[in-house]
Amino acid sequence: MAVSVAFKSDLLSAIPSLRAFAVSLSQNADKADDLVQETLVKAWDKHESFQPGTNLKAWLFTILRNEFYSQMRKRGREVQDSDGIMTARLAVHPSQHGQLDLKDFRAALEKLPEDQREAIILIGASGFSYEEAAEICDCAIGTIKSRVSRARTRLQEILQISGESDFGPDSIAAQVMGSSAA
Repeated sequence: MAVSVAFKSDLLSAIPSLRAFAVSLSQNADKADDLVQETLVKAWDKHESFQPGTNLKAWLFTILRNEFYSQMRKRGREVQDSDGIMTARLAVHPSQHGQLDLKDFRAALEKLPEDQREAIILIGASGFSYEEAAEICDCAIGTIKSRVSRARTRLQEILQISGESDFGPDSIAAQVMGSSAA
């Protein structure tokens, strides 16, 4: 059976999200690219099993996640990036305080258990609903909600965030912005 134009288009538009998820799982850009490529090959090969009208992105994320865990089982153990060298090469950081905040956040994210990190990335960064994330992770919706809640709480503890006042410009920047608006 021929692959539809819509399927091809939707497959291509999902690549950036797939890559971001793959990077978050593998913690390595090269491995993430290989993982995305393997996911696309499998999706293309099994396109007839995809049911039009359902969520293609969730289907692709499930394939990617399953492929990642299959590879992890084959390797026997995950390569650690405890010093953060590989993670630092994954993206261009924003300047000044944003760069430091992002570095702190990534370090905190790496400290989360894998199931919590996966859940918060699916919900917070990839924009999936709890239902979709539960389907991707093959678990109950309540399990995903619990993982996300625990991940958020743990990130707040690691980053020492106590409230909304910990976000946004510092007091000096706020004064400068406030006085220029007057």
